[in-house]
Amino acid sequence: MGGGFPRTVNILKTGHAYARSSLSGRPFISGMPPAAGIELTNRCNLACPECACGSGQMTRPAGFMDLRLYDRILSELSPWLLYVNLYFQGESMLHPEFFSFIRPETGIYFTLSTNGHFLGDGNAHRLAASGLKKLIVSLDGMDQETYSYYRVGGELRKVVRGIAEVAEAREKLRSPLKLEIQFLVNRLNEHQVPRVKKFAREVKAALNLKSMQVINPSETAFWMPSEMKFRRYEAEDGKFMIRNSFPNRCARLWFNPVITWDGKVLPCCFDKNADHVMGDLANDSFREIWEGPRYNSFRQSVLTARHMNDICRNCSSGMEGIAV
Repeated sequence: MGGGFPRTVNILKTGHAYARSSLSGRPFISGMPPAAGIELTNRCNLACPECACGSGQMTRPAGFMDLRLYDRILSELSPWLLYVNLYFQGESMLHPEFFSFIRPETGIYFTLSTNGHFLGDGNAHRLAASGLKKLIVSLDGMDQETYSYYRVGGELRKVVRGIAEVAEAREKLRSPLKLEIQFLVNRLNEHQVPRVKKFAREVKAALNLKSMQVINPSETAFWMPSEMKFRRYEAEDGKFMIRNSFPNRCARLWFNPVITWDGKVLPCCFDKNADHVMGDLANDSFREIWEGPRYNSFRQSVLTARHMNDICRNCSSGMEGIAV
């Protein structure tokens, strides 16, 4: 594998390319991405109303990533990758070969974000022993009624028990696995922030109190909490607008692409329905796509008028003073 030195040189080259592009307003590419989001599946067991997958608004085909495709991705990118997020849309732990995607021998920092319904039945121990570096578990309420407002179809008791089992397994195995609880703060659960803070301390987990992204504009007022630092949107002329000045730059286009379960390369994690496919790994290498004209054209559009791109209009990159 690439080892530390090539990865360090690569991230310096990528950082220089991003800085030069941002200052000049013209895309410049040097190096490969040091991070990537890899979607194992876009299927999910829940029906969260402001999720493209859970709400049924996703129109692209559903499926599971083939391990042979994953092997090809790592074969090309592992010399450069520092971080891999094993999630995008869907619930990654639904993949029947989920644990085969964690490859500690590559030296990559693997992170998983999950809704927490598959942490039991021995999986907590397997996760703690797997070489996974960070586990993020969504927990958006501290009683079943509150939790169910957003995590539709979910079972709070199962998630809480699973988190506790991971915490216990981590202690028993002396695992370096970092455990983080993610709490999407909204109008219906903000009163339970003290309770989730207490629970996070009990299981020795980090806590990320996160502002909530809304994909259905008509529902924005319904979800917005009272505290401003958790409100991504503000009322303007009778409409809710995202609180972002949209600077004409975005580090994601240089540092963190997304690859869907079927090999489509996307510019970032806000392209949930794969409306802006930069290329297909069934036809081209990643490098050909990364350095290709379609990707550079998209980068140019962001450097010129980012606010005009549809997937950028609900993006948190560039926000200040807001928990994203």
